[in-house]
Amino acid sequence: MKQSMPERPSPSALALTPLLLFLSLFFGVGLYFTLQGEEMGFYRLQAPVAALPALALGAWLLWRRGGRALDTLLEGMGQPNVMLMVLVFLLAGAFANVSRAIGAVDAVVALGLGALPPELILPALFLVAGFVSLAIGTSMGTIAAVVPVAVGIADAAGLDMALVLGAVVGGAMFGDNLSIISDTTIAATRTQGARMNDKFRENLKLAVPAALATALLLAWAGEVAPVQAPVQAPEAAPAWLVAPYVLVLALALAGVNVVVVLAIGLVVAGVMGAFAPGSYDPVSFGSDIYAGFESMVEITLLSILIGGLAAMTRAAGGLEWMSRAIARLARGGRSRRMGEASIAALAAGSDVLTANNTVAILVSGELARDIAARHDITPRRAAAVLDVSACVAQGVLPYGAQILLAGSLAGISPLLIVGKVWYCWALAAAAAVAIAWPRRSVAPPPAQNAAQSRD
Repeated sequence: MKQSMPERPSPSALALTPLLLFLSLFFGVGLYFTLQGEEMGFYRLQAPVAALPALALGAWLLWRRGGRALDTLLEGMGQPNVMLMVLVFLLAGAFANVSRAIGAVDAVVALGLGALPPELILPALFLVAGFVSLAIGTSMGTIAAVVPVAVGIADAAGLDMALVLGAVVGGAMFGDNLSIISDTTIAATRTQGARMNDKFRENLKLAVPAALATALLLAWAGEVAPVQAPVQAPEAAPAWLVAPYVLVLALALAGVNVVVVLAIGLVVAGVMGAFAPGSYDPVSFGSDIYAGFESMVEITLLSILIGGLAAMTRAAGGLEWMSRAIARLARGGRSRRMGEASIAALAAGSDVLTANNTVAILVSGELARDIAARHDITPRRAAAVLDVSACVAQGVLPYGAQILLAGSLAGISPLLIVGKVWYCWALAAAAAVAIAWPRRSVAPPPAQNAAQSRD
C-alpha cells in the first residue's frame, strides 16, 4: 500500500493534537484516581484504550488533509521496527516466565544477595546493565536480559521495585548511548558527518559525569531502609539453574541478535527445567510460554497502536511543523548555545512524537546538520547532542519501548518508573550545563567537514 501524502507534508500544528490527547488521557485519568486515594489509580485506564480516541482523531485529521488514513495507520502499525519490538516483547515475557518457573530467578537471587551488600545492589545493577548495553549496543536486549534477575533481587532484598527498574533502564540507556555498534550512534554520526571515535569522546564528557552521579545516588538510596519486607529466596534452588541467564548474557555480549538470544535462552531454560527439582514437563513448558506471552499483551498492543499514531502524525505534518518551528527559533540567533539547544529540542521532540530514538535521529538529522552549520557547531558535537537528547527523551517516555518492557516484566505501571530513571535525568542536566557553559567555538573549516562526511 502507498500513501497519497508526500514524503515531506506541509506543516500542521493541529497534527500534534492526537498525541496530546493520548497523553492527556493516559496521565490525566491515572492522576485523577491516584489523587482520589486509589493505590492502583494508573491502572484504571489501560494505555492501549487511551490510544484509541487519539487514533480516531489522527485518522480524521489526516483524512481532512487528503491522506489515506487507514493505509497510513496500517503501514505505521506494521513497520519492521514495530514488529521487531513486538517479537522481543513476546520472547522476553516467555523467557522471564519460564526461568521463574524452573527456579532460575531464585538461584540468581541467592547468589546475588550472598555476593553483594544491600547498599551496593542498586549501583551494581546500573553498572551491569550499562556494561551489557555498551557491549551489545541495544537497550532493549539489555533490559530483556537483566530485568528478570533485577526483579528477583528487588523482591528478596525488599527494595523499591520502581527504583530497581529505573537503575536497569538507566544503565541500558547509558550503554546504548555510548556503544559504537548502537544504531543510534551510527545514525547520529552518519547524519552529522562525524567520525565515530570523535563522537564517542564528545559523548563521554556528558555521559560519564551523569553515570557517576547516578551510581552515587543509587549507592545512597541502597543505604536507606527498604520500603517493603524482604522475601527470602528458597535456599534449595540449585546454583546451576543460573545457566540460562549466564548463557543469555554471554550470547548478547558476543553480539548475537537479541531475538536469537532470547529464543536460545528460552529453549535452554525449558530443557533445564526437566532436570530441576519438581515436575517440569513439556506441557508445563508450553503453558508457561503462553503465560509469558499473555503478560505482554498490553505492551504489545500499545507498541502497535503508537506505531500507527506516529505514522499518521508524521503524514499529517506534525513532525514537519515542529521541525520548522525549531528551525525558525534557531535562525533567530547565531550563538552556539542557541544552535545546540535547538538541536536538543529537535531530537527530543522528534522522539516524543515517534517513541523511537533511532527514528527520531534519522528524521531530524538533516535539519540538525543545517543548524550546526549555521551556528559553527562541530559535527562531533552536533552528533553527541543529537544522540544524547534522543536518549534522554526515550529513557523517560512512559510509552517508550524500554520502560514499557521493564514495567511489563516486573508487573508495575510504567508511570512509576519514569521518575526513577535517574541516569536520564542526570544526563539531561549534564547536557543542559554543557550547552549553557561558555566556550570558544572550535568548528572545523569546511574542507574538514567535507572530509568527515565521507567517513
